[in-house]
Amino acid sequence: MTILSALLLFVAGLLSGAINAVAGGGTFLTFGAMTLFGVPPIAANATSSIVQFPGYITSALAYRREIASEWKPILVLSAISLVGSLGGALLLLSLDNPSFKRLVPWLLLAATLLFAAGPKLRPKVETEHPPNSPTGIVTQFIVSIYGGFFGAGMGIMMLASLGLATGGDYHRLNAIKNFLAIVIAAIAIVVFTAGGAISWLHAIIMLPGAGLGGYMGVWLAKRVPQTWMRYAVIAVGLFLAAYYFFKA
Repeated sequence: MTILSALLLFVAGLLSGAINAVAGGGTFLTFGAMTLFGVPPIAANATSSIVQFPGYITSALAYRREIASEWKPILVLSAISLVGSLGGALLLLSLDNPSFKRLVPWLLLAATLLFAAGPKLRPKVETEHPPNSPTGIVTQFIVSIYGGFFGAGMGIMMLASLGLATGGDYHRLNAIKNFLAIVIAAIAIVVFTAGGAISWLHAIIMLPGAGLGGYMGVWLAKRVPQTWMRYAVIAVGLFLAAYYFFKA
């Protein structure tokens, strides 16, 4: 691996951590960067789970007050997320690389379109409901299966599902999303590590960038117009979906 390749991977980790903290979708960058450098798709997806993990932690710490105010319902959703992520990660390891590669562009496109439609899917009334409502539990279980199977777009899907189930302020939803992402990623990492699916060299290069980007992303989320960040995530998602459709 050249110095330029390592630098590009670090930057991909940095940007992905920041994007994940703001809205989700950062795994588009790490997954895309690794596959461009020749990492098999299953290994790239599994490695992305580790790369994003420090960013999830740092961004959750930046929202620690919001998380502490709703810790009881968050614990319920965490238990649901644990089970769903375990099932999704085991499902991924049951596939071979050619089979998974054919699914990638469809998964990327679906996640991007859902994110683009997110504002229209959220309730018009900004009344807050408990995150662990029946709707919240069902939607979180579905999202956590997806998160364990394919991390790209997990945060996007979770923001949309939480918005539908609970409503309320963006930063409240983002805080819950960041904490649940830690649970989902942690379970997936254990499964992928046991299955030998991690590319550790690429992970070590991108991890510091993702951790730094996660904390920077919360700072950006509170200062940069959300529309700008949404357009950036949508553009990256559509570009990568088109690229993988072409490759397939």
